[in-house]
Amino acid sequence: MLKIGDKMPDFKVMDQNGNMVSSGDLLGKKTVIYFYPKDNTSGCTAEACNLRDNHEAMTAKGYNVIGVSKDSVKSHKNFAEKYELPFTLLADTSTEMIQAFGAWGEKSMYGKKYMGIVRTTFVFDENGILTEIIEKVDTKNHAAQILK
Repeated sequence: MLKIGDKMPDFKVMDQNGNMVSSGDLLGKKTVIYFYPKDNTSGCTAEACNLRDNHEAMTAKGYNVIGVSKDSVKSHKNFAEKYELPFTLLADTSTEMIQAFGAWGEKSMYGKKYMGIVRTTFVFDENGILTEIIEKVDTKNHAAQILK
């Protein structure tokens, strides 16, 4: 897991439109990178819609918002269109970026353990330095957690 003061890990991942996005592309702007388990699930949809509904307030504060999961480019495109998401979604199907950020770990459901995305948000300054980590994400009020 990254620590406050760490530099943003290097990555190169496709967005929902099939464009390659790299960590270098994000320098010069404050960036919120949120990792979520799966498109079109209740918690992930609530989180994405809360960020969508507060996108203007986020951009007014200078934030560039990026969502990341291991869903496909096609899944992200459908998710973004369905909910009119105004921000970038990255399709890390290999989980390399997710693991580099430390957002991959053991989870359990119905008593069964498995590896998956641990819902986590990272906030970086203009220089790509980590300034905040939100591990206890409130999916319905996530923008407020970031903008506080």
